[in-house]
Amino acid sequence: MSGAGHRLLWPTVILAFVLWFVTFSLPWYSFWIKISLSAGILAALALRAGAAADNRLAFDGTAVFQGLLFAAVLYGIFWIGNEISSLIFPFAPQQVGAIYAKGAGFPLPVVFLLLLLVTGPCEEIYWRGFLQKNLMLRCGETRGWILATAIYAGVHILSFNFMLFGAAAVAGTFWGLLYMKLKRLDTLIVCHSVWSAFIFAVLPVT
Repeated sequence: MSGAGHRLLWPTVILAFVLWFVTFSLPWYSFWIKISLSAGILAALALRAGAAADNRLAFDGTAVFQGLLFAAVLYGIFWIGNEISSLIFPFAPQQVGAIYAKGAGFPLPVVFLLLLLVTGPCEEIYWRGFLQKNLMLRCGETRGWILATAIYAGVHILSFNFMLFGAAAVAGTFWGLLYMKLKRLDTLIVCHSVWSAFIFAVLPVT
């Protein structure tokens, strides 16, 4: 772990909890702007600590193909999960609807572009390219992946929405496992960005 990465690791985790609380729990201003700014702040700190230099960012054909493939797989997992959770949890449809309602009224083309070009890339730069990478170096690959996933899911508790917390846990586990196995941040950026843009702005699972 680099010196900057060591110094910024836990302060940025605390900052992530604060930013996610502001984003999900405070009603002022647009949700999509807040989540984009929050992810951007964390990504900027990660890049300052050398995340770009320590990760593969070639965005070659392999990264694009894998990213699109895994985005489709994750979308399928969420579609199936939504169907099952609706049968098991009576409150699931209402809570899933509440997730989508947070950004209601914001132009969908802008939402699509923010998720594809800002939020998705910035989240992966911080959560996998900085946090998980440094935790794997410090704790070992498996423990680092589990801890990073727990923190990623944990910040979403502040939404006070069980379905969103569960979704973050599933997605975080999926992306974290891909990062641990592939060691390619570019693949994760493509996967996260395309998946989130489509599931929120093109083909919602409701």
